[in-house]
Amino acid sequence: MKLNKWTIGLAALGVVSLASAVKAEENGNAMMTALSSTTFSGYVDTSAHWNIGTSAGNGSAGFEAPYKFNQGKSDGFNLNVVQLTIAKPLDESEWAAGYHVDLWFGPDANALKTGSPSSGDVGFENSDLAIRQAYVALRMPIGNGIDWKIGVFDSIIGYESVASPNNPNYTRSYGHTMEPQTHTGLLATYRFCDAVSVAAGIANTTGPAINYRSFTDDSKAESSKTYMGSIALTAPDSWGFLAGSTLYGGVVNGWNDNEAGNDLEATTTSWYAGATLATPVTGLRFGASYDYLKVRGGGAPTSSGNESKETWSVAGYASYQATEKLSLHLRGELLRDQAGIFGFVKDNGQLSNNAQVFALTGTIQYDLWKNVISRLEVRWDHGSNGRFFGAAQPAESRSKSGNFQEDVGSDRNAVLIAANIIYKF
Repeated sequence: MKLNKWTIGLAALGVVSLASAVKAEENGNAMMTALSSTTFSGYVDTSAHWNIGTSAGNGSAGFEAPYKFNQGKSDGFNLNVVQLTIAKPLDESEWAAGYHVDLWFGPDANALKTGSPSSGDVGFENSDLAIRQAYVALRMPIGNGIDWKIGVFDSIIGYESVASPNNPNYTRSYGHTMEPQTHTGLLATYRFCDAVSVAAGIANTTGPAINYRSFTDDSKAESSKTYMGSIALTAPDSWGFLAGSTLYGGVVNGWNDNEAGNDLEATTTSWYAGATLATPVTGLRFGASYDYLKVRGGGAPTSSGNESKETWSVAGYASYQATEKLSLHLRGELLRDQAGIFGFVKDNGQLSNNAQVFALTGTIQYDLWKNVISRLEVRWDHGSNGRFFGAAQPAESRSKSGNFQEDVGSDRNAVLIAANIIYKF
C-alpha cells in the first residue's frame, strides 16, 4: 500500500504508529470506494395557484378540493417540497446490495404524514421535514434474482407517483389521494421475464406513519400486519406499436391509522388496476386507472361497528409529446366517496356518504430550460350532488329550516389555474 509522505513523516517521528496509519489508510480507501458508487440527486418543486372566483377559500377559511398536497396553497406562490435523494443502486452482481433515501423538506412533507410514534404526533407532524423513503436494497440469486427492500418504501399501487416530476399532471388525482402512500416493511420483487413481474410484501400498517403498529389499537393482536401484492404485464417488442404498453394490478390490505389525511382507524383494502397504451401515432399514449377502497368499521367517517363502506375512483389519461420540449397531458376522473374519507359535507352540514365529484385537468409542459420542468395547468372540480367547494356559506344563505350551516361550501365548482416549476438535479 502506498502511504502519503506526511503519514510516513509522522510515523518516523513516533507521532503515529505505522500499523495504525496503514489501517486508517485502508479504511479511508474503503469509504471512498463505497462513496464512489453513491449518487446524489433530487429536485426543488415550486408553484403558483390562482383559484378563480371570490369564494375559492384559502384552506382555513374555505373548502379547497381535498386531493393530496393541495391544502393551503390557494391564490398565491408556494414552495411545495425539496427532495434530496442519496442512493447506492443495485449493481449486476448476484448478491448485490445498496440503499435508497428520499428526504423531503417543505410544506408537502407535512402532508406526507410519515411522522413516527417517537415524534409524539404520529403521522401529523408540522416540522416541514419527512422521510419519504429509506430502505436497504438486496438481491438474492434465486431464479432470475429476487430484489428486496426493507425499511420505508412507496406503495406498490397507483398510476401516479408521490414525486410530482414523475407524473403527467401537476395536481394529484383523487385516486392517488385515497391510495396508501408509504409503508414500513419488507417487499420482494421478482421478474419472470421481460413481460411479467410480480411483487409481494408485508408491512406494519397501510398508513404512512413510520414504525407505527396496528396493535396500538386494543382490538388488534401483535401479529396484525398489512399484506400487499401486485403483478405487471408489459407488451413485448414483437407486438408492434403496442410494445411497451402495460397492464398492472395490485392490492393492499391491513389496518390504517390515517388514510387520506383523516384520523381513520379502520381495516382497509385498496384494490388498483391500471394500464398504459401505446398508439400508432408517435408520441401519443393513453392510460387508465381504477382505485377501489373498502373501509370496515373502526373510525371510518360514515361507518360503525362491522359496517363496510367503499370509495372508488376511475380516471382516464392522454399524453402527447408534440416536440422534443413540448408535451400535452389530459386527465378526466370520476370519484364516488361513499365512505366519506374526503370529508365532503351535504347541504345540511352532515358528512356526505355518497359524494360524487368529477374532475378534468389539462396540462401544458414546455421544457425551456435545461433540467427544469415548467408546466401550466387548468383544473376543474365539479360536485355533482353537493356544494363541496369555496368559502363557507354567508350568514344570509340559510337552509329551508332557517339553520345556518357554516361548514357547508358555497360552490359546486372549483377552478384552478396553476404554474409549476421544478428544477431537477
